Amino acid sequence: MGINDEKDIEAGLQIGPTDKGMVRLFVIAEGLEIPMDFDPEEAEEIAEELRAAAATARKSVKNKKR
Repeated sequence: MGINDEKDIEAGLQIGPTDKGMVRLFVIAEGLEIPMDFDPEEAEEIAEELRAAAATARKSVKNKKR
């Protein structure tokens, strides 16, 4: 499965700090619960990657509307 492959799976995402000083991404999908813990620096790197991906996606949509 690649980044552009669509699937008919619904998932929920929760993001928040843990009591151990980590940042947790918690994915819930079809009976699975996937906790992913990151130290704050890693979480900031992920946030930067999300922002960059959002900016690229936004540009892609604008170019398609032309």
